Amino acid sequence: MKKYIDKIRSLGLIGLILIYGLSSCTKKFEEYNTNPFGVSDQDLNPDGALIVASLQNAQKNIYVNSPAWITQLQQNLMGDIYSGYMMSPTPFAGNSNNITYNLVDGWNTWAWQPAYTGVMLPISKVEPLTKTAAPDIYAMAKIIKVEAMHRVSDIFGPIIYTKYRQPNSDLGVDFDSQQAAYTAFFADLSEAIGILTPKIGQAASANFTKSDLVYGGNYGKWVRFANTLRLRLALRIVKADAAKSKTEGEAALANSAGLLINNADNFNVDLGTNHPLNVMNNEWGDIRMGAPMESILSGYNDPRLPKYFVPAVDPVVAGQYKGIRQGINIDAKSRYGDFSKLATFTNFAQMMTSAEASFLKAEAALRGWTGAGSAQTNYEAGIQRSFDQYGLTGAPAYYSNAVLKPNPYLDPKAIVPGQNDVLTGSPYLSTITIKWNAAATFNENLERIITQKWISVYPDGQEAWSEFRRTGFPKLFPVIVNSSGGKISTAVFIRRINMPTAEANNPALPAAIATLGGPDNGGTRLWWDKP
Repeated sequence: MKKYIDKIRSLGLIGLILIYGLSSCTKKFEEYNTNPFGVSDQDLNPDGALIVASLQNAQKNIYVNSPAWITQLQQNLMGDIYSGYMMSPTPFAGNSNNITYNLVDGWNTWAWQPAYTGVMLPISKVEPLTKTAAPDIYAMAKIIKVEAMHRVSDIFGPIIYTKYRQPNSDLGVDFDSQQAAYTAFFADLSEAIGILTPKIGQAASANFTKSDLVYGGNYGKWVRFANTLRLRLALRIVKADAAKSKTEGEAALANSAGLLINNADNFNVDLGTNHPLNVMNNEWGDIRMGAPMESILSGYNDPRLPKYFVPAVDPVVAGQYKGIRQGINIDAKSRYGDFSKLATFTNFAQMMTSAEASFLKAEAALRGWTGAGSAQTNYEAGIQRSFDQYGLTGAPAYYSNAVLKPNPYLDPKAIVPGQNDVLTGSPYLSTITIKWNAAATFNENLERIITQKWISVYPDGQEAWSEFRRTGFPKLFPVIVNSSGGKISTAVFIRRINMPTAEANNPALPAAIATLGGPDNGGTRLWWDKP
């Protein structure tokens, strides 16, 4: 990543989009819609290896597997940091960048572009050829598409989804509003679940198995993943459309296959290469532990802490788990570069876990949805499954603790002493305990659920950031340096990313922006993001 970020620095804030000459869907429509694997419509067929290759690559581009600098821009310098999981010690572009709310267009287009060239394009070619001839593969393609594209919509809002590769009369490509996109997500998941559910227990087709980088061709696991994804998205829209939310959520809960059952069901994509976070963390030194992770995990004496991070080696905090607060004054990488590194990851991208499934079910139960069971039972099961994922014991003692709370945060190396401290009494410091309390208010128990889900979802910062925006939990620390020029509120936090410059020449873009109900900047809330 260094040479790419250094190039941006040398050009001020001129984006990578200019360096690499990316164009919108409209300016070079045919080029943008050329299959990156060299597969033409004529080459693809339901029995061919090229369909398998297309679906494998689509899975690897939900979270880009390589090169790591794309992943850094796709997610790390946005969701991973905005979620409170991580923070960079590197003062990119003179410390005026995404982290301090001066959004860099050339960075942010990489949260958009891989989803289209790497996911939507190959799947758009696979779907019509498999719908009748290989419906199981067609269903898999639908599920992959929703998993990839809801993440893009949760960054930008409106996306090109139902009209992809269908230029309008102005030679543009029409967007779906986020509400319309979510309606399409639910329809696609419902269709896929309907196809695969009757196949549970059957031996998967050869090409389904070859295409599957997660479950080795297990129909039941794909249905459980799709059900859990449906429940995730149903809860995402609960404030925007309560009726639709409940209908979709209860449909997910009612399916006979159920949700992700245990850690063998986790949706972990085999990247086939070194995890990008290992490169950013160990080779480049561009990412470290976030201050909220220090506050919450250390306050709870959470045994997952050493599974996630490595003690700092900076002489001032040596041996401690020490995180960096987002959006602070950073003069040089050396100031915080020796704070806690991330622990090394295996070569799998974690997209969903059985722990998350339990926490989703806990929230559904808290809201009184049919089929959700007991909120407390699901909450405690989520903690147990997360502990199991890391080979840890002691979950019952942990979730029975009614005393421990997140710790105050103190930055001993702040440029201006004290300015980065979040001490007792701060509205940004959580006081929530772990033990379930049936007598607590709805919001108190929701904070418990989301805080524990946040811990378990790590390191998927994109999902964690979305849940923070939806619920306000866990409590995070606001930026000290806000370079947005008043566009993004420090107290309200960043809500989205402005539309990518890759679509700047698309004549349909103004209509898409209009669906936001506010200006195209990081302070405007998404459709599902209600106060």
